[in-house]
Amino acid sequence: MIVDSHAYCFEPMDQPAGFASGQEHLRWVQAAHAWHHQPAFRIRDRAPASSRLLDPEGRYDLANLPDHLFRVDHQRGRVVWTVEGEDYTKHFFPPDLPHLEYTPHNLIGEMDYAGVEVALLHTNPMLGRNAAYLGECVRLYPERLRSMAPVDEWRILRQTDQVIAELNEAITRHGLHAIKFNARLAYLHDATSWDEAPYHPFWDAATALQVPVFFTLGTGKAEMSGRMSVAEQRQGYLDELNAVLGWMERYPQAVCSLTHGFPWRAFLEGDHIELPDAIWEPFENPNCNLEVCFPVRLGDLFDYPYAQVWPTLEEMVERVGPQHLLWGTDMPFQNRFCTYRQSRDYIEKYCTFLSPEDLGWIMGGTAARILGL
Repeated sequence: MIVDSHAYCFEPMDQPAGFASGQEHLRWVQAAHAWHHQPAFRIRDRAPASSRLLDPEGRYDLANLPDHLFRVDHQRGRVVWTVEGEDYTKHFFPPDLPHLEYTPHNLIGEMDYAGVEVALLHTNPMLGRNAAYLGECVRLYPERLRSMAPVDEWRILRQTDQVIAELNEAITRHGLHAIKFNARLAYLHDATSWDEAPYHPFWDAATALQVPVFFTLGTGKAEMSGRMSVAEQRQGYLDELNAVLGWMERYPQAVCSLTHGFPWRAFLEGDHIELPDAIWEPFENPNCNLEVCFPVRLGDLFDYPYAQVWPTLEEMVERVGPQHLLWGTDMPFQNRFCTYRQSRDYIEKYCTFLSPEDLGWIMGGTAARILGL
């Protein structure tokens, strides 16, 4: 069974999609585009441009984003903004999504062609906060799709009971299968670490639901305050891994996984990745798992079949174990750099150090175990 542990379905970016309005949703989209590393360009002549004007301080200050007529170009499937009469865009989204939406039917079509049997839907504020929509995606394809439940991390400390109630509804009423926790957003309004005592009521309730928790870790508390040096990013990420260690100690029965693998760009040394020994410590706990996901993060730097990452994948197999590694793509975003089929092929055809048993775990076995398929 081939299982993609990291895919998305989402409504158009200028629709409410679980927010109070389409405009509120677009603010999240604007902040995400300002932060993301994909290059921007001027539409008139495709000249390179900066997207930093979308959020000049890089602080995810959603209440004070500058007004550059940020909007969706529905026909071309991209965002557009205007500065001094010139229109600009960037392709954080791949350039093949009319209306900037990706339906479950779109995803199933890609899965059928690439030979992927099951996909786990993730969630992110830029892509909406609509648990009912995700539940409907699963109901349309109950044998093919599973979904995570959204959590408004930035509201947990201020509206704990409400966030818990929303999470319970997502799992018990809408039938979702896991919890997505984006750690960087917990620091949006507060510097309290997400594993500390003020978060315990939320985590007590979340873990009581007995579904796996998928952590998307950032690079620490300073990330929401502005841009960081590489050294600060590396240390910030290791600090977040220490939070995972504390969380696992408090909830020893909970199963978790780290999405995207590691923040690969922060650990690049020339054309290869160098990882410190400390980064492997959480995986001494058998309940901790790790996503294998390279093209979407590094596809602008390395070409298919991504030979530069093969040694890192081999190290992941040695240090984490194939039974704790799960293939994920970030579909449809990985289509910026390779096809869905190629996101399988670079592992299955080119990583010859992997045994058939290793491939069985990585390409579906681990995800199936975690999700109880």
